[in-house]
Amino acid sequence: MSADLADGYTADQVRTAERPLLAAGEPLMDRAAAGLAREVEAVLAARGRRTGRLVVLAGSGSNGGDALLAAALLVARGSTAVVVRLGTRVHGRGLRTAERAGARVLPPDASAGSVAAAVAEADVVLDGLLGTGARGGLRAPGRQVVARILESGGRSAAVVAVDLPSGVDPDTGVAHPPVLRAERTVTFGAGKAGLLLAAGRRAAGRVRVVDIGLGPVLADVVPAVRRGR
Repeated sequence: MSADLADGYTADQVRTAERPLLAAGEPLMDRAAAGLAREVEAVLAARGRRTGRLVVLAGSGSNGGDALLAAALLVARGSTAVVVRLGTRVHGRGLRTAERAGARVLPPDASAGSVAAAVAEADVVLDGLLGTGARGGLRAPGRQVVARILESGGRSAAVVAVDLPSGVDPDTGVAHPPVLRAERTVTFGAGKAGLLLAAGRRAAGRVRVVDIGLGPVLADVVPAVRRGR
């Protein structure tokens, strides 16, 4: 189940809420990926499509895994996906699942130009480069790839940010360029404070919160930011 963003929590508050669920073996990543896939389908439906061409920008962290697992679900339902690995490592289970589903994985040394060309043909770009654990902006090679995408102009793909737009601080909303401005941000468990503040609010587009089971844990936690009502 998904909902529009209400209040915002810090990254530490969300990680603390996740910890007992992860220790109990709750499948938080699979819940996140399923919710992300539903939101991507909603974006495609708004464009009059049931399936589409996806480009997955996958970083080293868990949100890269979320993006890869969501892409696998969407490929199984008829979409196509090109996976771009832009980190020192990649989420192993997510990559294997996406490959088994039929996603095309570009080689690690794929040029920024070839990635920009794939984006130019895409319906949706999943920005899974940096998550709530990151601070500061993108580093090579992700920085060069995102800069090239922005420079190429004429991009018609809808950008869906995974948890938050890469380069946006999860607590302050400060944006460290280059940042792909999202049409929709799909965040997991609870809204992040940075999505309600400063440049983060502008970069996030419409924000949807996917329920992964944190509600009871966060019930007594005071949000860092409360949206004006």
